[in-house]
Amino acid sequence: MGFFKLYFYNTKDDLSIFLFKSFCFSVHTAYGTPKHPNPYSQGETNTTNSTPPLLFPLPKASIPPTVIAIFFFIQNKKEKKTVVFPPLPMDPVLLVAVLSVVLGAVIAFIFFKSYLLKQRSEVQTIAKPELHSDSKKPSKPPQPISKKSHSKSHSHASDKDQNKRHHPLDLNTLKGHADSVTGLCFSSDGRNLATACADGMVRVYKLEDASSKSFKFLRINLPAGGHPIAVAFSDDASSVVVASQTLTGCSLYMYGEEKPKANNESKQQTKLPLPQIKWEHHKIHEKQAILTLTGSTASYGTADGSTIIASCSEGTDIILWHGRTGKVLGHVDTNQLKNNMATISPNGRFLAAAAFTADVKVWEIVYSKDGSVKEVSKVMQLKGHKSAVSWLCFSPNSEQIITASKDGSIRIWNINVRYHLDEDPKTLKVFPIPLHDSSGSTLHYDRLSLSPDGKILATTHGSTLQWLCVETGKVLHTAEKAHDADITWISWSPKTIPLGNEQVVVLATASVDKKVKLWAAPSVNSS
Repeated sequence: MGFFKLYFYNTKDDLSIFLFKSFCFSVHTAYGTPKHPNPYSQGETNTTNSTPPLLFPLPKASIPPTVIAIFFFIQNKKEKKTVVFPPLPMDPVLLVAVLSVVLGAVIAFIFFKSYLLKQRSEVQTIAKPELHSDSKKPSKPPQPISKKSHSKSHSHASDKDQNKRHHPLDLNTLKGHADSVTGLCFSSDGRNLATACADGMVRVYKLEDASSKSFKFLRINLPAGGHPIAVAFSDDASSVVVASQTLTGCSLYMYGEEKPKANNESKQQTKLPLPQIKWEHHKIHEKQAILTLTGSTASYGTADGSTIIASCSEGTDIILWHGRTGKVLGHVDTNQLKNNMATISPNGRFLAAAAFTADVKVWEIVYSKDGSVKEVSKVMQLKGHKSAVSWLCFSPNSEQIITASKDGSIRIWNINVRYHLDEDPKTLKVFPIPLHDSSGSTLHYDRLSLSPDGKILATTHGSTLQWLCVETGKVLHTAEKAHDADITWISWSPKTIPLGNEQVVVLATASVDKKVKLWAAPSVNSS
């Protein structure tokens, strides 16, 4: 069969070393993966040995021929000598396979030399990491992360402006929303706050203390495919009317509290009763989106004290609903191309709408002797603005209207006039909007809300929140970054809310940033 002949010149001969390692690699390839630890594996490198590891690991299958080769190499390392291995039984096919593998190893080494050297360098780096340490600045052991500091830095990570989170009037933030908050509304007692969120859920928060670290809230899941866009309380805090947008149009749902059954199981029930749908209407407003949903208790004249709900579409129509029964009480067409919003006076007597034109139309809701709604008729029109009115609100006594226009002005109107004798409403005050952009141009307000005492007007533009004195028109406070995104809705609590040992009037703001914030009312004497 012949003999294997391998020539060794001396220990410094690179060629002999290469051929010897190639032989080992060929046997390794032919007989499979070794079972001994791989010297290239991180964490298994012998850091005490200064000699770099071999380029090719010695597999178990190659140990016998390797030991023989090393034995003859040691015996003849001092002189040039031909080492003759004893004859080994070898099949011609196996011989050709071995030679082919050796040739493949040579070719692989030529092409992958740089990669192998890189691997060797990495092994050396792992074995001696102290060579790459900074002698001037010794590394410090990793410090444990404080949960308290981590949560604080996370909640304030996006606050480049300290005024954003630490405004003196900023009381608290209601958590739990997974998407943009599109609307909110206080109950008549001020202790419940309902929010509409684009995540398909309505939440009713219990405001036991405005300074609380967490607030209990009730989740109301809308039917599949519905996205709540506005909310309004009905007769009490347990009844919520929700405007929902779907692919097929808008729907209205009234959720009321489901009373638990009188049985032994209900007596042991600890969870709050879940709300259920009391009434619903689908595809209202001719499939147009609902812009606003507001409610007021009808307390004027012969009204029966029920809650009247007004839904305003993006078209020109407005619908009045009975809060408890869901009955349609009246339809109004503004005939002004496009509505911006609509609202009802606190006593349930008037309905006013801001639309595409500069004029504001006002309707009177007439009640019959039995307390039901008899008719809705237009009684006056507010003329004076030079551009479209973006928002309006009634005074607490329902005798005045405050309007904000894109012409850059705020007007206060007296509507307590003898309109049946054709007496026109009177303009009481006109204030320039004290809000400007970087170029000095006057901006317009997106939202308005008047405090329960009628002294403070809360206004918004984008993510900016301002408080104005109604008497003078001066700015009481400004939060330039009240939210991380545009504010979608604002509302004052009708009554005071506990804040520790105090009772405060609270302003709630909703935003696209998935948050609802609570704000204290500023002092009217502040500048």
